[in-house]
Amino acid sequence: MLYAVRSATALNRLLDTLPVFAGDHRVRPVFTLVPGSDFSTDALAALDGAGARTIPWPDAVRGGHDLVVAASPNGPLHELTGPLVLLPHGAGFNKRLPQASTDDSASGLHPRQLLRDGVPLAALHALAHPDQLVRLAARSPAVAERAAVVGDPTLDRMLASRTRRERYRDALGTGGRRLVAVVSTWGPESLLERRPELPRRLIAELPYDAYQVALVLHPNVHSELGAFTLRQHLEPAFAAGLLLARPYEEWAAVLGAADCVLTDHGSTALYPAALDRPLIGCHEGGTELIPGSPMAELLSRVPRLTADDPLATQLDAAVAGHRPGATSALAAAAFAEQGRSLEHLRTRCYRLLGLEPYPGPVAVRPLPVPRISGQRPTALAARVEVRGGTVTVARYPLDGGPHGGHVVAEDGFSTLDEMRSAGLIHRRSRSASRESDTVWPHATWTAGDWTDHILDTYPGCRTAVAVLGHDHCVFRRREPGPYGRPLLSARIMTEVSRGEPWTRPDPAAVLSGVHGRLEESGCPPLPATIDCVVGGRRSTVRLAYVTDGEADGDAYAEL
Repeated sequence: MLYAVRSATALNRLLDTLPVFAGDHRVRPVFTLVPGSDFSTDALAALDGAGARTIPWPDAVRGGHDLVVAASPNGPLHELTGPLVLLPHGAGFNKRLPQASTDDSASGLHPRQLLRDGVPLAALHALAHPDQLVRLAARSPAVAERAAVVGDPTLDRMLASRTRRERYRDALGTGGRRLVAVVSTWGPESLLERRPELPRRLIAELPYDAYQVALVLHPNVHSELGAFTLRQHLEPAFAAGLLLARPYEEWAAVLGAADCVLTDHGSTALYPAALDRPLIGCHEGGTELIPGSPMAELLSRVPRLTADDPLATQLDAAVAGHRPGATSALAAAAFAEQGRSLEHLRTRCYRLLGLEPYPGPVAVRPLPVPRISGQRPTALAARVEVRGGTVTVARYPLDGGPHGGHVVAEDGFSTLDEMRSAGLIHRRSRSASRESDTVWPHATWTAGDWTDHILDTYPGCRTAVAVLGHDHCVFRRREPGPYGRPLLSARIMTEVSRGEPWTRPDPAAVLSGVHGRLEESGCPPLPATIDCVVGGRRSTVRLAYVTDGEADGDAYAEL
């Protein structure tokens, strides 16, 4: 059988259906690249990377294939022999063809795409919802006679992967933060074209310890720009922590892990909607989106992002106002037969092959764990607010804008200029390991010596923090106490929220709150406690002097 690949987008759709023939030695798959697409380069590279056997197009049109499977009706598919199965290219049919008039039907349903010399192109036109069949019958009755509603294989993978949500978030480094996914289609009306500043603005305005931002781009954007240019365009946002999902599988895992999705009119957003994620619309109008389509209806029912209101306020309102089942109900207009698409495809494909289906159920492959991880900002600006007995900390990437507060730098990670401007400098402990006596040991500081060294070296630093563990830090303050610059201990106890995974805040963020509190009011008589809120999580910090009895565990702890 032959997989006819038009673009990277089409290839991704085809790969999601591979389990239909898994295990059957009677079926030998080969791939070919359908000529004529501007976005075929990445598809060929992906095929090479997967180790797929490819044949040139001239060899493909010579025939010998018992079944041809494609996910795009464009290109000279009529030159291929053998029954053609045409799979859905995306989540429904929501866009007009390029340069189409308002009377033209959706891309993927237009007769000039589905007919060749008046004859239906495909032996089986697979659709995801009965409404699509109705729309197809109105435009191309002959094609509709060969169409069938089978469901959406990509959605079924996402549904089967819901139990992996926490694993995805762990791999992304999300922690207790709210993961915000930004989805952009391609072309002049896309979010990335019309609002290219939005990813960086999100990174700059959203507190680092409360939010994580990921970008999901249409595969055509990856193909058109290339990885180098795309990274160059987005580098300031990457340096501040932006994640960019790869265009095969990883995008779906990221959307499965997301807490909220910002989207233009691209149909990709229907997938997180089917998973019942809160959505915010960013579409600014145009000619591409078809009124009354599932995506148009979805955008008309979800909140819209406004330019003037604070982003965090809009995101929090969308999440708080989300009613369970609301967006999945809207997505139901695009997806039917959920969880059964591969079974339907197998039945119909084997019928075209004239074979009995391979025995046993079709196993839906869950999405793999994402392999991306965001860069950490080299320094942060910490804004501290003291109200009554509670200290609230919000940290932001330093180059994101004027946030006020103090600069937080990390020894061994931040730049020299950042270290010189920092009010708080911290260093995390690491254990020296030695595989054999011939391996030279790591150079280490003790916590006591390092905190003294930092205050002596950087006159602008007011607090030097040695992070010894997720719940324990020791630090020195610049102002002399009754015993000079004493080494202080901070024990962090974080409240556990019932009914949700427990995550601890970054101890360096908590100590930013302690720093701000002491800067404002001075050091209270010790021992003392300070309540600190970071990223919505409340911790109680117990401050005490490091006594002689604790010296081995604190002052002499290795960094």
